This record gives sequence, C-alpha cells and structure tokens, in this order.
Amino acid sequence: MSDKRTNLSVTNILLVTTVILSVILLWQLRSLIVVLMISVVIAATLAPSVNLVHKLGVPRWLAVLLVYLGLIGALTGFGLIVGPTVAQQIERLIGKLPLYLETLRSLLENLAMRFGISEPGTPSIISQFLDIQGLASWAIRSSQQLVVRSYGVTRGIIGSVFSLFLALLLSAYMLSGSKQLLGDIFNLFPYPWNQKLADQIQPVGKRMGGYIQGRILVSAILGTVISISLRFLGMSELALGLGVIAGFTNLIPFFGPILGAIPALIVAIAQGGLTFVWVILLFAIVQNLETYLLDPLLVGSSVKVPPLYQLLAVLGGAQVLGIIGALIVPPWVAGGGVLLENLYIKPKLLAEEHQLHSKYIDSDRVKTI
Repeated sequence: MSDKRTNLSVTNILLVTTVILSVILLWQLRSLIVVLMISVVIAATLAPSVNLVHKLGVPRWLAVLLVYLGLIGALTGFGLIVGPTVAQQIERLIGKLPLYLETLRSLLENLAMRFGISEPGTPSIISQFLDIQGLASWAIRSSQQLVVRSYGVTRGIIGSVFSLFLALLLSAYMLSGSKQLLGDIFNLFPYPWNQKLADQIQPVGKRMGGYIQGRILVSAILGTVISISLRFLGMSELALGLGVIAGFTNLIPFFGPILGAIPALIVAIAQGGLTFVWVILLFAIVQNLETYLLDPLLVGSSVKVPPLYQLLAVLGGAQVLGIIGALIVPPWVAGGGVLLENLYIKPKLLAEEHQLHSKYIDSDRVKTI
C-alpha cells in the first residue's frame, strides 16, 4: 500500500514538473509560437490556389513558388500604384488632425452653450475633458504602434519584417511538404486517433482559409466602396487614404468598422454642412451591407462559428497579442470548432442515437414476448 502511494506521489510530482516546465518553455518560445500560428493561417489561406496550380500538372514546390511570386507581385504592384497616394493622404490627415479636433471641440462647445450645459465666458466643460494636443498625440502614437508592432511578437520595424519573412517561409514549407510533415506529427498519436486527426486536415484548413479569404474580400470591397463614395461626397483630398484605413480596420470583426469610420467622421465634421450627415449615412449603409449580405455570404458560410465566440476570439486575441491576435485568433477558433464538431459532438450524437435506437428495439422485443 505504501509503495503504491509512493509511486503515485512520484508520478504526480513528475507530471506537475513536466507541465510547469512545458509552460515555461512555451512562454519563452511565445514569439515563435505566434509566428507558427500566422504561418498556419497563411498556408490555409493560400492552399486552394496552390492546389489549383498543382492540379494543372505543375510540381507542388513549383506551384507554391508561383503562387507566392504572384502574391508578392500583386502586392508590390498595388503598393507602387496606390501606395504613394495613400501615404501622402494619411500623412496629410495626421498633419491636419489637430485642426480637425479643434473644429470638433468648437462645435461641441457651441452645442453645449445652445442647450444650456455651459455659459458664455465660463470655462467650458468640453475644453476640460477634450485635450486637443493630448488627444492628437495619443491618436498618432496609437496608430504608429498598431502599424509597426504588436505586443510579444515584434520589436519595431525590423522585428516586424523578420517575423513576416519567417512566417512566409514557414508557410511555404508547410504547403510544399505538408503531407510528410503532418504525417510525422500524426504518427505520434495511437490508433485510431492518428487516422481521425489526419482526416481533419482538409476541413480544418478549409474553415481557417475560408475565414481569412472572406475577410480580405469583404474588406477590399468595402474599402473600394468607401473610397469612391467619399470622393463623390466632396472628400476627394483624403478619400483614398480614408478608404484604405476603413478597409484595413475592417479585417478586425465587430470593432474594425467602428475604428475605420472615426477618421472619416472627424474629417466630415471639419468640412461642415451636410457632409457629416452623408458620411454617417454612408457608413450605416456599408455596415448593414457587410452585416446582412457580405459577411453571411463570404465569411459566415465558411466559418460556422457563433458570433459570440467570434467576439470572444477577437477580444482575447487583441488582449494577448494586440492587432495580430485580433486577426489570427478567430480563424484558429474556427479550425478548433471543426475538431470539436467532428471528433466529439458528431460521435456523441451518433452514440446517443444508437443507444436510443437500441432501447426502442429492446422495448419492442419485451412487448412481443
């Protein structure tokens, strides 16, 4: 009895020690783990294109190379054509941001005096709570941080470039040698779990890739629509830059459209007249278009994750990994949903149905006897 207790205690101590050391190791390798997560998302997104080229008789390694060269070429061409104008407009927007905020403060002060919230000649409540310089500095600083770094993943521009290059390299390796790589991993599991996990590769990859493909397509459509609409509304000086900002932030579910609308609304307030009303109406139409048409058609049909879980994934990812987490955690939740559905929920329902069917058969036999 004492030997059994001793063995049990030693086993528990070894188990706890292994878990603690594993957690410490994972924490030390957290940056690499995030890069691996990004690599898997990129690989799942580009897998349909690679498979399409591979079906044409092109060797898989060459298909991966052609797809990556085509992607890099398309992004480079888009950057050369649109990039300079977008950079100029965003720089102009940042330079005029204090003026726009000052106009907003004056408008709010006039409204406060009109409704009797403050009196002429007295310190304005709006001025006390709306620090123009502080707010402008905070907005610029936050924007720069969102662009060049994300907590725990990169350290400045050099770290961002290196992490992106490493993620692309790893994703290319995953696409070119995925069967051998995944086969070696699944062979570590006992039968029949090795075969069950191997059968989930395609549905998990399709779910994860479908999410990113849908979000990119929706964001591109909305960014284009917003840019063109703002130009017609008399904001051509900043229309392209504001449209790119709205399209980029729209990649983040739930909160992205709101963040993307704020710069355009601030500029519209500064222009005065009915521009602000038209811009609000524009973003309301765009938001409804995304919610009731584009998202269900291009994203929701492939993700099949309840909105609450998507919201929690965005919040949790943003809390831990910043903007990168808000982008990559939702597709991982979608992929995890496939595993949960195929490996637990469906077998559980089949087992319950079989058990219920057996009870009916047994009851019928008793009645017959």
